[in-house]
Amino acid sequence: MKIHNPFRVAFVATLGVGLGLLFIGSIQTLSTILLYVGTALFLSLGLEPAVSFLERRKLPRWAAVLVTILGVLAIFAGIILMVVPIITQQVSQLVAAITKWVEAGADLETLQNWLVGVFPNLDVAAVFAYAENWLTEVSQNLDVGAIGEGVVVVGGTIIAGLTGAFIVLILTIYFTASTPSLKAAVYQLVPASKRPRFIDIAEQITRSVGYYVMGQVTMGVINGILSAIFLSIIGAPFPAVLAVIAFFFSLIPLVGTLTGSTLIVLTCLVIGSPTTALIAAIYYLIYMQIEAYVISPRVMNRAVSVPGAVVVIAALAGGSLLGLLGALIAIPVAASILIIYRQVIIPRQNER
Repeated sequence: MKIHNPFRVAFVATLGVGLGLLFIGSIQTLSTILLYVGTALFLSLGLEPAVSFLERRKLPRWAAVLVTILGVLAIFAGIILMVVPIITQQVSQLVAAITKWVEAGADLETLQNWLVGVFPNLDVAAVFAYAENWLTEVSQNLDVGAIGEGVVVVGGTIIAGLTGAFIVLILTIYFTASTPSLKAAVYQLVPASKRPRFIDIAEQITRSVGYYVMGQVTMGVINGILSAIFLSIIGAPFPAVLAVIAFFFSLIPLVGTLTGSTLIVLTCLVIGSPTTALIAAIYYLIYMQIEAYVISPRVMNRAVSVPGAVVVIAALAGGSLLGLLGALIAIPVAASILIIYRQVIIPRQNER
């Protein structure tokens, strides 16, 4: 092929590459905002089944959204109010005991003996040796400016996290309240001849995501309640805190329940007793089987089923791209792609 104007071709190609690089840079710059928007959309789709349920009970849309949002906030506030006082009480008791020994002139050996009595399965000597080495290194490389800078960085991270959570909350409320109008606006972009089919598939996808989120939260609540009851019966340390751990880890697909159960068993082993840890391990082994073969199929029966291999690949890919959030949203995204594959691509290929 003969190029009549090489300069113009090179200029257009360079301009195209530049625009591409500018677009990629813009995406990277706006990554945090896009993450907030994506998280809010995901949560709003997860709340949509609850809002629709209240709307079928003759509540107006605004009242259904308000009741749903207030219910979610009340649940998280209850969790915080349940966990924080327990942790504060235990830390206060530990600080008071250490202060008492220091004021009485107790030495480190007395403190080690006390810790051995409180945590019989903890290698206190190794902990003290590590702490001593760390304090030695800190004293040798003490830099007040670096410490101040680290405090500022930590404080900024905490503030940024709280700000991000508040932004996601506001966006979630807005998206949940305006879901019908947002859907209608998107549907208007599709040609009228293809609009009914597009609306049908889009509604299937949104329902699938919503039912998946609600199902995952339901399994987390079941695991949390059963854990609180069982751990209280066997006398595990801090059963309320461990139940909250079980709830939050159950929200993570695939490895969430296993990871949370492992942490709970290790906590029972370190702070409690080997017998308590063994009983807890047996319980969670049984529970994971019941969850996999009884609870999960019944709770997730309205969500689109995704093959096991696709679940693993989607969760790994989502976790690599977006961390924990990516692992959470990867499965509903995979389910949405499967809907498009089964109902759009395959029928179109069969028509040829």
